[in-house]
Amino acid sequence: MDSDVLISTTQGGTPAVVAIDPVLDGDWWRTAVIYQVYVRSFADGSGDGTGDLAGVRSRLPYLAQLGVDALWFNPWYPSPLADGGYDVEDYRAIHPMFGSLAEAEALIGEARALGIRTIIDVVPNHISHQHPWFQEALAAGPGSPERERFWFHDGRGAHGETMPTDWVSSFQGPTWTRVTEPDGTPGQWYLHLFTPEQPDLNWNHPDVRTEHEDVLRFWFDRGVAGVRIDSAALPIKDPTLPQLPLDPGPGEHPHVDRDEIHDIYRSWRAVADSYEEPRVLVGEVWLEDSARFARYLRPDEMHTAFNFALMTQPWDAAAMKASITRTLAEHAPVGAPATWVLSNHDITRPVTRYGREDTGFAFDRKRFGTPTDLDVGTRRARAAALLTAALPGSLYVYQGDELGLPEVELPLDAIEDPMHFRSGGVDPGRDGCRVPLPWTKDGASHGFGDGDALPWLPQPRGWGDLAVSEQADRPDSMLTLYRAALARRRTDPDLRIGRLQWVDAGDHVIAFRRGDRLLSLTNLGSEPMALPDHRGIVLASNPLVHGALPSDCTVWLDVEPGAHSA
Repeated sequence: MDSDVLISTTQGGTPAVVAIDPVLDGDWWRTAVIYQVYVRSFADGSGDGTGDLAGVRSRLPYLAQLGVDALWFNPWYPSPLADGGYDVEDYRAIHPMFGSLAEAEALIGEARALGIRTIIDVVPNHISHQHPWFQEALAAGPGSPERERFWFHDGRGAHGETMPTDWVSSFQGPTWTRVTEPDGTPGQWYLHLFTPEQPDLNWNHPDVRTEHEDVLRFWFDRGVAGVRIDSAALPIKDPTLPQLPLDPGPGEHPHVDRDEIHDIYRSWRAVADSYEEPRVLVGEVWLEDSARFARYLRPDEMHTAFNFALMTQPWDAAAMKASITRTLAEHAPVGAPATWVLSNHDITRPVTRYGREDTGFAFDRKRFGTPTDLDVGTRRARAAALLTAALPGSLYVYQGDELGLPEVELPLDAIEDPMHFRSGGVDPGRDGCRVPLPWTKDGASHGFGDGDALPWLPQPRGWGDLAVSEQADRPDSMLTLYRAALARRRTDPDLRIGRLQWVDAGDHVIAFRRGDRLLSLTNLGSEPMALPDHRGIVLASNPLVHGALPSDCTVWLDVEPGAHSA
């Protein structure tokens, strides 16, 4: 078989084989390690307590040494920050707290000189309520062309006092807000699937489509290698605004995964492919239906889409293996590479998540004061890091995970995330995974910035013990583990493009071969496991015990070609 990735199950029945197209020259994104930069919390170059582009530029050597191929930046545009920058006011500028457009261009060029590409966030579903378009719509009044770019609608009831639909927000609560018209009277309602500060755009309007294609060209012309598309399944709505069906079938949801949405991404792909080095489209696609998910990855649409399934699984071998198998199968029919990610700016960090009784993740289960064993969580996070780094496809690393940072439970007066407030204070929100990074053990901000300015979110006691300076030269640190794994992944052809074949090593072990010589074993059971025959140990997430793989550990073994069982 000529393909470079092979998925074969050896556990009962006839082996199932799925082939995926080989990595082609220039398709860097198929195997890339992409590092997520939450600018506000990465590094502070100005000394005002807020991360900025100057800070990122100063830390580019660190990122190059870590071994990443690209940086993904969360929105860096002007914004009132009602939702961490996902309420964009101007797509062609940089938020003044982060720097300037000239600095962004310099950063893109400096990173590329180190072999690191840049991916930026684009948010097609909505914009900020401070965006000129929305301000014009408010001023123009009902029935105006300016309002046609959004979802303004009369309310139900004798006086329009009831929301047009009962749709529920992604941030909990209602999805409609009533405006006061220019004459001071209660008026129409506008749709916002997120916060009221994020009015949804009407993608049936040609201005909306043209504007976003122009924005893509604006950044692609400045050297950006691709875009990450936020909430990619949401922009198209059913214009009849029906109530939400009890059990919507494929394509029947009024505002999720509408069939018409694919026209948008075909147009975007045409823009991306028009460049000498084609730009990359990466989708944030949350869908349970495998066939519907795969439609976004057809050859004329997105290049890749985030795999969130593994990230939300409990620490359980069967659940995690099933998630991996399903993800590979979802991508196989369209020849797209899978993406692997353990956390991001929205998700409880792995060190904390894996140290809890409930080791899975769901937004509606987040609570203050959840008991956590950070020692157990750290062991599992180390094992998970090696597991995901051994899987075929691209790998995303959220800033600070390479340091083993835990989730921070912030004081109530420090929380800014709207998810906390819209939950009535029950949900601690997402700021706990956005606390500024520690670069040095000491200092007012542990090296996040120079001087005495405190960071915009408070760093907890002991944060400096996890600093880059404390981990860089320690052979047993999380940072050293990440550097070693990414270096091996970059240079070892088995890890880059080798086929994957499952190996039966017991109910509590995730085992697979990559290529001819590398065997990855992750022990999720409670007892150590004996290692199979091997020629050497490539890398282990924790030391072996008397030659056996301990619980909650991953090891990469160099094995004889052709050996297929553990």
